[in-house]
Amino acid sequence: MSNETETLKDKLVSHHEGTHAKISFVEGKPIAVVEANSTYIPIEEFKKTFEEIGKLVESKKISKLIFDKRKLTVFHQPSMEWYFTEWKEQMWHKGLKTHRKILPDNKVFQQSVKIGREKIKEENPNLKFNEMDIQYKDSLQDAIDN
Repeated sequence: MSNETETLKDKLVSHHEGTHAKISFVEGKPIAVVEANSTYIPIEEFKKTFEEIGKLVESKKISKLIFDKRKLTVFHQPSMEWYFTEWKEQMWHKGLKTHRKILPDNKVFQQSVKIGREKIKEENPNLKFNEMDIQYKDSLQDAIDN
């Protein structure tokens, strides 16, 4: 869904489009997709986007979220900390326990994500995100299917 067009066997239904990200859901499945459509998402828009996803989680009983980060080039640790320690904690209690990430083909970005996630995990060993099914995938279809 980023630089090249993916052919999906599943239909994505647009839910909300922001300046830096768009939210869709998979028709007939409890899956939401957030796709970065710029190289950076400012923290205020990041929070608004995920608050909108929270509404979708409730209304559509979403249990899996796919975060397609392939267009991102800038890693922002404060956004990631909020996402893990506040947003994911709230979503756990609403039934969202499966997360799939699609990272850009950028080793520095990938390493930054890994280091940032490890720091958050070390500082917050008792939060629910530690119990979530979080995996990294190479394509949107693979993230939907697995």
